[in-house]
Amino acid sequence: MLRGLDIRDMLLIERLELAFQPGLNVLTGETGAGKSILLDSLGFVLGWRGRAELVREGATQGEVTAWFDLPAGHPARAVLDEAGLSAEDELILRRINTADGRKTAFVNDRRTSGEVLRRLSDTLVELHGQHDDRGLLNPRGHLALLDQFAGAEETLAEVRAAWRARSAAARRLTEAEEVLRKVREEEDFLRHAIGELDALDPQPGEEAALDEARRRMQAGERIREGLHNAIQALGGDGAEGKASDAARWLEAAAPQAEGMLDAPLEALSRAMDALAEAEQGVAACLDALDSDPYALEQTEERLFAIRGLARKHGQLPDDLAHFADSLRGKINALDAGEADLARLKKEVAQAEAAYDAAAGRLTEIRQEAAVRLDAAMRAELAPLKMERAVFATEIAEAPAGPEGRDQVSFTVATNPGAPPGPLGKIASGGELSRFLLALKVCLSRGETGLTLIFDEIDRGVGGATADAVGRRLSALAEGQQVLVVTHSPQVAALGAHHWRVGKTVSGNVTTSNVVPLDPPARVDEIARMLSGDTVTDEARGAAAKLLAG
Repeated sequence: MLRGLDIRDMLLIERLELAFQPGLNVLTGETGAGKSILLDSLGFVLGWRGRAELVREGATQGEVTAWFDLPAGHPARAVLDEAGLSAEDELILRRINTADGRKTAFVNDRRTSGEVLRRLSDTLVELHGQHDDRGLLNPRGHLALLDQFAGAEETLAEVRAAWRARSAAARRLTEAEEVLRKVREEEDFLRHAIGELDALDPQPGEEAALDEARRRMQAGERIREGLHNAIQALGGDGAEGKASDAARWLEAAAPQAEGMLDAPLEALSRAMDALAEAEQGVAACLDALDSDPYALEQTEERLFAIRGLARKHGQLPDDLAHFADSLRGKINALDAGEADLARLKKEVAQAEAAYDAAAGRLTEIRQEAAVRLDAAMRAELAPLKMERAVFATEIAEAPAGPEGRDQVSFTVATNPGAPPGPLGKIASGGELSRFLLALKVCLSRGETGLTLIFDEIDRGVGGATADAVGRRLSALAEGQQVLVVTHSPQVAALGAHHWRVGKTVSGNVTTSNVVPLDPPARVDEIARMLSGDTVTDEARGAAAKLLAG
């Protein structure tokens, strides 16, 4: 509920603070007094697009502040949460417009965008009038309005869930078909690549082991000649032979040496054993190098084959085995793809059937609600002197979507036999006002906490019709706050709270002001509305009678 509005330096208003109340609030005043300025200022702080030049002449900036009650569970709290703004029991909106056109917006003293204000305004205020394109005249919102009237929230939620499931199943099928298409395009390559990899069968770590063996064998080629020379130097024609000769000579001389050659002989024996061991080790190494003359060639061939395959597929050598498994996975997916597609197609068909059933139920609910709404409108239009007008809720088939398969539009025919047309294009000014009021009365049953603003909704009507308009506005206000800008004394007399908008001229400066009216002042204002500039006692008496009901 709108609790207050503070306006500073906007158009003709220098400073104005209003405190609104629950129920029916009426604003009256002579034409040109500034009633539209109030709505322009409220629309400005709510982020609506309106006049380009709002700052009062001579002021550096204009500012509007509006504050609302925000009970728990109010839809505005979800908007605030999404915008990262704190939600309190009171919501304060403030917007500044500088003389050069720059605009700055605040929510609870935190800076925000005009878009956030507009999203908040959709949960706080509804404006209805002849030029209203945000509410009942906007055909894009008629579907939601009918669903609200029908109480179709639960079925609508089922349809949305079924649509999401249908979309997800269709997406999975499309993705599977795309994967299979790509796999089929590269099937020949995949099978050839897997054949190459399976034939080579590279193992993790094998490339490093082959490289090490290759380096070792290449080194062996370089040391083979040295090993032959070493064997010759160690063997019978070399050190071993000479040591053997020395031992024979010493053994011949030992008997005459009286033991002095025993130690040299033992040392020489050990040396001969060591020479023999060294010769055996060198011979074993040489045998290992000479065991497979093709080993180096075979090692290099496999090493180069692994490296070449890794370059070909853009893989590391150690990843080739895993890469082969991934290719086999694609082939397996291709082999099993047809069966998987059949399963996914079945899931899509089931999801579509579930969606069709839910959407069909929602269509039936809407069709039944459309009949009830049209009947309710007939009942509302008769007291508004439009008993011959025809209101019809048209439901046409629309492309499937999360809201079902229906397109809804409110149409009217103001004269018998005339073709129906869109609400905002067929009705005249006075007729449109009454259509909008009747429609809002029908659609608002059970609503609470929403501020409804009617801008001259009673234009073009008077007498009993104006009284009927006022009584319906009063009935609307029983469950929510209603603000009405009116020129009708019958409507004004039914208000629970009354403000008069006036205009004063001081020198060359014109300003607008708004004052709350006490009971005597209300009598005078309604008398003025009845009689014009000259308020007579008869007019005051008629005003008092209107106020008495």
